[in-house]
Amino acid sequence: MGQITITSDLNTELKQFLSKNNYSQIAVLCDENTYQHCYPLIDIPDHIVITIPSGEEYKNIETCGKVWGAITDGNFDRKSLLINIGGGVIGDLGGFCARTYKRGIDFINIPTTLLAQVDASIGGKLGVDFNGLKNHIGLFSIPELVIIDQIFLKTLSKEELRSGFAEVIKHHIIADGVAWKNLVSKSYDQLDWTEIVRHSIEIKRKIVDSDPTEKGARKLLNFGHTIGHAVETFLLNTSEKLLHGEAVALGMICESYIASQRDMISEADLHQIIKYINSIYPIHRIKDEYKKEIIKYALQDKKNEGRQILAVLPSSIGSAQWDCEISKEDILDAINYYNQM
Repeated sequence: MGQITITSDLNTELKQFLSKNNYSQIAVLCDENTYQHCYPLIDIPDHIVITIPSGEEYKNIETCGKVWGAITDGNFDRKSLLINIGGGVIGDLGGFCARTYKRGIDFINIPTTLLAQVDASIGGKLGVDFNGLKNHIGLFSIPELVIIDQIFLKTLSKEELRSGFAEVIKHHIIADGVAWKNLVSKSYDQLDWTEIVRHSIEIKRKIVDSDPTEKGARKLLNFGHTIGHAVETFLLNTSEKLLHGEAVALGMICESYIASQRDMISEADLHQIIKYINSIYPIHRIKDEYKKEIIKYALQDKKNEGRQILAVLPSSIGSAQWDCEISKEDILDAINYYNQM
């Protein structure tokens, strides 16, 4: 799955990597937030900086054009390097731009959000949104290096840190019931983020190594995302837009409810999942007039086959099944259940 380094000395790790590779030129990709708060913490030799606006709404081909244009104007050749400093949007878009520029240049990720450190920067999923559809255009390609340093978590707002934690919850529900018991026994404010990040990386590493291009087991990592992505995408251009983790938290509740309706998980497991998620995330009730549009986005999910909506449903806390067909009625029923909590 490529080299992933967890360190408290990012600059030494980066210097060692660069000393082993003779790159002709280096570009750094940031958004306005990471340029202000994270970029100054990193020591990078001669380079150019490309800054793009922050936010999912800028994760598109138009933004890619600005990145490709900047490195083209800089006469970057195929022995160049792109360093992505930021969260999931920067990593996905930057990696996509690198691998498509002149049929591919090297890139490394320095993830600065919890979401990116435990999930988005790991596993080689690259891409951009297209015509309002999340990650619709993309490819699989592993970065040359991922450097994870906890210092960046101190730059995050409480909302951004909490958003990333949804992926941590997901990893426990799909793959580690024993660790789940330990997780829910602690207050959110008492969590050891170094331990949390290491645990999530190990779970994702094992899953991705077994199925790099998502033909089978890697689909487990999409738990909460079928309904969550549909809600997130629809709300993106409204005043009610959610952070990715907030939408995934909603999706995990809805998809766990569907599993309980099929007797895949017990009522006790369902209530445990709901209780824990609701202790961290506020409830974002979905308006009736939004539901049909959310279904339309669910029908465009990349995991689908034909007109079947396929989701990941838990079979216990600690295991799950992929390619579970769910209907429009299942989704509406789950959203109604969520709205009534």
